[in-house]
Amino acid sequence: MNINWRLLTVSQHGGSVPNMIDTTYEESHLKVLRLLESDPSLSQRDLSKALGISLGKTNYCVRALLDKGLIKMQDFRNSENKLGYAYLLTPAGLATKAEMTRNFLKIKMREYEALKWEIEILRQEAEES
Repeated sequence: MNINWRLLTVSQHGGSVPNMIDTTYEESHLKVLRLLESDPSLSQRDLSKALGISLGKTNYCVRALLDKGLIKMQDFRNSENKLGYAYLLTPAGLATKAEMTRNFLKIKMREYEALKWEIEILRQEAEES
């Protein structure tokens, strides 16, 4: 039986598989949590560069995480230096990061399976040509 379905690629869906929830927002927050867990002294400018997003979007993301209580900002003063900050994950932040990681992994596994299926269909089409 010859099935001739037109499959849309991941890029045609804006980076997600059809019927998948848009994860851009959650993905940004997860990336920030992961980076801050590994280095709490990162500045927002450092985060912005590491994430490849604007400083404004980074500030918005950090503020959202602060408002949700997932991170806390610890300030420290040194008479020789300006005010410095460290962003520390709270216990709720650590739990949320773990949950977000599990959810993100599930989404990526579904995307992977969909891509494998799409590749198989494309291979069959190429063999028939």
